[in-house]
Amino acid sequence: MTLRADVAELLAAVGIIGVDVDDAVADEHVRWSAYRRIVSVIASSPSRDRDRAIVATILRDPVEMVAKSAVVALVDEIAMRTAGPAEFREWASGLLPEIDGLEGEGHREFIRRRIRDWLFHLSVQDGHVPTTAELAEVTDWMQRTLAEGSRSPAVLALLAESGRRKKTRNVAANRARSRELRPR
Repeated sequence: MTLRADVAELLAAVGIIGVDVDDAVADEHVRWSAYRRIVSVIASSPSRDRDRAIVATILRDPVEMVAKSAVVALVDEIAMRTAGPAEFREWASGLLPEIDGLEGEGHREFIRRRIRDWLFHLSVQDGHVPTTAELAEVTDWMQRTLAEGSRSPAVLALLAESGRRKKTRNVAANRARSRELRPR
């Protein structure tokens, strides 16, 4: 298939109109914007049946950075909508063969790492209190995400003590203190 056919097929598959396919083919920024809209539509669908095929199509984009960014956006949206780590792990495992098709090892590893980060996040949301060693395995981005969003005093305390970056430690410490000061 050609890039033009891929973009047109993706837009039609999710019912997006008003995107000039020729502009999207000619300009990676327009194409990224179209992919972002496609990702938003498929992530909001209750069915995950088409995800692997859509990811495979996006990953054929000749600009790997555009393709990687679109897939990461999908991973992020699905992770935020999923019921828990087991469901997300199952969904992500279906994408791994497609992700392995990326030529750039850095792009493949970035997506895999994002999946691992979300699995960690979902397990924390599910009640798991990580160890310092487990916390050290996630990215700075995920540590900061947890510091900004976790409601667990134990997780905030761990981040305040063992977060990799000073900003993360400060955010977690401030949030932990504000929780402690709230009237019960």
